[in-house]
Amino acid sequence: MELLEQIADQLEKGQAATVAQLTTEAISAEIPAAEILNGGLIAGMDLVGEKFRKHEVFLPHVLLAAKAMHAGMELIKPLLMRDGVRRVGKAVLGTVRGDQHDIGKNLVGIMLEGAGFEVLDLGTDVAPERFVEAALAGGATVIGMSALLTTTMPVMREVIELINERELRGRLRTVIGGAPVTEDYAREIGADAYAFDGVSAVDRIRDLVAGGPGLLGGP
Repeated sequence: MELLEQIADQLEKGQAATVAQLTTEAISAEIPAAEILNGGLIAGMDLVGEKFRKHEVFLPHVLLAAKAMHAGMELIKPLLMRDGVRRVGKAVLGTVRGDQHDIGKNLVGIMLEGAGFEVLDLGTDVAPERFVEAALAGGATVIGMSALLTTTMPVMREVIELINERELRGRLRTVIGGAPVTEDYAREIGADAYAFDGVSAVDRIRDLVAGGPGLLGGP
């Protein structure tokens, strides 16, 4: 098994110390940082994501894998910056105003980072203006919103209305999720995508960053 495959394998198993050791070996072997990222770390998190999708692993395993991924990322991050390697894209995440739940949002953030995205996590109780301003300031193209309470779901509509008012539709894409949220609700409020779990959120955001049409078929 070659070095990058070993990194992916050990990351999938949640072995942070081993991933760090193997990543150091890969750097010493002068394997380009982009190859370590894509062929080792992202490949490993993709394995975890697929197993999570199939319910073969659960949240504790994903968290261990994320810790292993971060162990490798810390080592190659300076090299990626030196080499000018761009991340897949940038996304802003947050739980909407009035809602303090964050487990699902945090899982999405972990899996997005594992897929090669830069994530700007705004935390919980996030106002509509803050979503939009953070995305513009950080150069993000996707805003991911989470809600666990039916009473806070209307804030998602406020964010989308604000994007439309500022004529940012197309420049900023939106994906929503959370226990009470449905695809029908996403269509109703004009969201670009709906995600029912962490894996689907990564898939939807990847599609939106690549210019996919979203739920409404728009730009």
